Amino acid sequence: MKLLTMTLLAALGAGTAQADGSHGHAHGATGSPEVGLPAMDHMDHAGEAMPLGAPASAAAQARTVTVTMRETEDGRMIFEPGSLSFASGETVRLVIRNEGEQEHEFVMDTPDGIEEHKAMMADRPDMMHQEANALRLASGESGEILWTFGDPGRYAFACLIPGHYEGGMHGPLTVR
Repeated sequence: MKLLTMTLLAALGAGTAQADGSHGHAHGATGSPEVGLPAMDHMDHAGEAMPLGAPASAAAQARTVTVTMRETEDGRMIFEPGSLSFASGETVRLVIRNEGEQEHEFVMDTPDGIEEHKAMMADRPDMMHQEANALRLASGESGEILWTFGDPGRYAFACLIPGHYEGGMHGPLTVR
């Protein structure tokens, strides 16, 4: 079932954000699809919700929040805004824009999930991804994640391309 889900996600949205929050995330550092690299899927089993929440239906009413990814003149890598906060049960359309010169990604998860993903990215920076809670964009690209937030708590968002987290691309995400 998981293989079928991953295959469908890849077929429907390789490299582009979908209105339901799936996005394929199948591009490597050059923006071209990677062949033969293992897919990574942070959703439990066949797309079940994680504590942070779950992808929302395209028909859901949603508040729009824009998140910009870029580099600063002094070499830092940042998200604007630098922190996010949502209500439990709230559905949000996250519009992610890469206004930087480099490829960046937006991943939201538990702090432990971010650390796990960061370690995997250090070993395989061009791996394919299938998570609905993440989006990787080339310079100048935009995409969307449509998400209904779940359990109240402290979460995080980050760019986990090697060196980007260390360059400042991470922040707190609170569900209240």
